[in-house]
Amino acid sequence: MNNVRRYGRGALVVIAVLVVWEFLGQFELIARGALPAPSQIFRQFWQDRSDYPPHLSVTLKSAGTGFLIGNIIAVFSGALCARFRFAETLLRGIGVTMFAVPLIAIVPVLLLAFSGTIPRIVLAAMASYFPTYVATLNGMRNIDPRLVDVVMVAGGTSNDVLRWVRLRSALPHIVSAFRVTAPAALLGTLLVEFGGGTRWGLGSYLLGSLGQANPSRLWSIGLAATAVAASAYMLFAFLGNRLTRTSLSATVQTTIAPSTNSGPWWKRLLGVGVSVSVVLGVWAGVLKILDMSPIVAKSPLAVFRYLTVGVRAAASRTRLFDAYSETLPVAFIGLLCGLLAALLLAVLLSLRPTLGRTVLPFALISQTMPLPALTPLIVLIFGRDFLATVVVCISVTFFPSFVTITQALASTSPAAIDVVRVSGGGRLKTLRFVGLPGAVPALVTAARLAAPRALLGVMIAEYLATGNGLGNLLNESRGKLDYGMIWTVATTSVLVAVVITQLIGLVERLVDRRV
Repeated sequence: MNNVRRYGRGALVVIAVLVVWEFLGQFELIARGALPAPSQIFRQFWQDRSDYPPHLSVTLKSAGTGFLIGNIIAVFSGALCARFRFAETLLRGIGVTMFAVPLIAIVPVLLLAFSGTIPRIVLAAMASYFPTYVATLNGMRNIDPRLVDVVMVAGGTSNDVLRWVRLRSALPHIVSAFRVTAPAALLGTLLVEFGGGTRWGLGSYLLGSLGQANPSRLWSIGLAATAVAASAYMLFAFLGNRLTRTSLSATVQTTIAPSTNSGPWWKRLLGVGVSVSVVLGVWAGVLKILDMSPIVAKSPLAVFRYLTVGVRAAASRTRLFDAYSETLPVAFIGLLCGLLAALLLAVLLSLRPTLGRTVLPFALISQTMPLPALTPLIVLIFGRDFLATVVVCISVTFFPSFVTITQALASTSPAAIDVVRVSGGGRLKTLRFVGLPGAVPALVTAARLAAPRALLGVMIAEYLATGNGLGNLLNESRGKLDYGMIWTVATTSVLVAVVITQLIGLVERLVDRRV
């Protein structure tokens, strides 16, 4: 009965939102018709229904292939690191790079290196790698040691432990990670389609519709992409819940796998040096294998020379610094706003669970709607200025922050809650004196997880809409065939994201020590 009431209230909220939306759209009360009514969007979708199958088939094929390849590599890498400790030192740099890389910065590089659908598949695989790698590594390490003893006593080997204990324990983690990687793979594919000017694909269809002054078509394409991503999310959420009930106990972790490089500072520094060397070696090795022209493909040394001793080095540095001076402040503001919105909704869900659950579906839409589809819609409503960029940034940082903070509030110590309630405190005082102080480490963790996404969101908004900052510099460099700047923006944006992530990680460790 409680479930019926809860779903009934949720349905009423959805109906109310649709009614209000219909009213606003019919009378063009928001941005002069930039938000069309649901009936108009559906009518446009029905008129264009024959356009979707060829575009969707190309996008889903590329995203699915990249999803499969990226997750296979991620599971293999996670298992390798769980089996051999030294492997994590070698692969950690690649993992952190995959986590921090702004995907939009890689699009021009992939389009220079590959042709056909390969750039879409590669970026989809890159977007899929890190969450599954972390889930596999954490799932294989967080096991009951008694199960290991049982296998070893029965005459098993370390490989048997990996197969029968670690892999089975990690399976719910891995499938749950697919909830994140499936929409991420679609995002990667759409970014390449949007930036590559290809004939077929949902991103190409969206790009071709931007100049037609038809908001209903843009919304129908955006909602179609959202429906695809949300379907994949819900499918893996369902499978993850089933596996959690039937397999070993597991919970999805939102943190990066802890480093094994403990000990003196020189040992940790050596581990960092090895990780960086592996990343640079992979970069140089891939260029050599592809045998690309040095005019188009830039090695790490070539990028360094471009910024230091090249003919236009001084001018290039000035352009790069000017772009970062525009992008980073907006990313910082968007990150703070996204964290604040996530904290407010998490608090609302804790104080008023019913009200919080009614807002949650709309928060889920912000997670599943791919940015290339979301950004033009935001620009339609908010214009091509600072506010639109901040809104895009909030939309990409909100959901992972919300999940992290909500998990922390839900895991508040029952004993501490009882102390407050015995003293006459209610939900608000419990949240104030116990929940929020205990969630501070989670808030810092959420900042670390969301920081690269904030940079990605700002760069996508700049690249697709506003014409400012780092994203615009990347777009201009493509038009001018300035390959050095293309590779420089890609390299430095990854480096900046990694540095920001590591700095927030230092703050996170300091907070953990004090709590």
